[in-house]
Amino acid sequence: MFDVSDVTVVAVDVFGTTVDWRTGVIDGVAAIAEHHEAEFDCPALVDAWRERYLPAVGQINRGEREWANLDAVHREALDECLEVFGVGGKFGAEARERMVRAWYALPPWPDAVEGLAELRRDFVVVALSNGGFAQLVHVVKDAGLGFDAILSAENVGAYKPDCRAYTNAAKLLDVEPRTILMVAAHTWDIHGARDAGFRTAFVERPAEKGPDRPADTAETTDCDLNAVSFADLAGRLRAAAKGGAAVL
Repeated sequence: MFDVSDVTVVAVDVFGTTVDWRTGVIDGVAAIAEHHEAEFDCPALVDAWRERYLPAVGQINRGEREWANLDAVHREALDECLEVFGVGGKFGAEARERMVRAWYALPPWPDAVEGLAELRRDFVVVALSNGGFAQLVHVVKDAGLGFDAILSAENVGAYKPDCRAYTNAAKLLDVEPRTILMVAAHTWDIHGARDAGFRTAFVERPAEKGPDRPADTAETTDCDLNAVSFADLAGRLRAAAKGGAAVL
C-alpha cells in the first residue's frame, strides 16, 4: 500500500504503454516493402527488430559500447534483421531510414488520450521514455498525447531500466523519487523504477506483442498497483485521494 498524497508526478512509459508500436511499425514497414516489391513476413521482422532493443541498450548501460540514441540502435538492429530475413539487398539507405522513422508515427492505445487528460487533472504527467527526444516529440504530437513534459534517455545518456534514467527524471523535476509514480506495461520498467525509489503502477496492454506472444502481466510484476487502462488508474487514484485512503 502507499499513500496517494505522496504522489505529485506521474511518469508514463511511451512505447507499448501509451502507443501501439507494433501496429504502427508493421504498417510503416509494410508500405515501404510494397513500394520496393519486397516480400517477407513483415510482422515477424518487426518482432525480431524489437527483440534486439533491450540487449542493445543493456550493452550501452553497462559501458560495453558508446552511447547511441534510439534511432541509431534501431538502425543497427534493422540492418541485422533485413539480412536475417534475406531482403537486405532490397533496401538502400534511404528506405532503411524511412523504416526507422516508422517509429515516429504510432497510434495511441484507445484509452491513452482521454486517460492522460484524466491523470493531468490531479498530477503533473510526463513521458519518461527511452526514445530519442526528437523522436518523442513527433510521437507525442502525431498521437495527440497531452504530456506536461517529455523526458528522454538522451537527457542523461542512460536507458531505462538503469537507475540513472529514473533518478535524473526526479532531479529534472526537482522532486523526491518516492513522489513519482512510474506507469508502464513492462515488468523490466516497473522493476527499474522501483529500484530507483519510485512508486509503480502496471497498466495492462495484452495486445502489445501481437496475437502470438504473451505480453507482460501484473501477476509477474512487483508493483504498487495495477490497472487495465489510464482511465482506470486515474479513477482509482482520485477515489483514494478523496477518501484519504491508501491504494492497493
